[in-house]
Amino acid sequence: MPKNLSAIRRLRISLRNRSRNKIYKSSIKTLIKKTVDSINDINISSEIKQQYLSSAYSKIDKAVKKHIIPKNQGSRKKSKLLKAYRNNKNF
Repeated sequence: MPKNLSAIRRLRISLRNRSRNKIYKSSIKTLIKKTVDSINDINISSEIKQQYLSSAYSKIDKAVKKHIIPKNQGSRKKSKLLKAYRNNKNF
């Protein structure tokens, strides 16, 4: 446990930022799962699949911009989503 005041403040700030980043990362994971499920679902139209894909792209890009995830990790996630979208023959 830190002793001086500035170290206590930094600890508090890092815990706050960690919780914010964790929430953001979990929302990205959830959105990616929903996107992949919608891509694999036969009954969902192509327009809805594209909306899921664009919202996932937007969320990933915002996370990269805020330095929550690294740039290469964001591009890797987007690449996997696009590959799943293109490989699906049902749309």
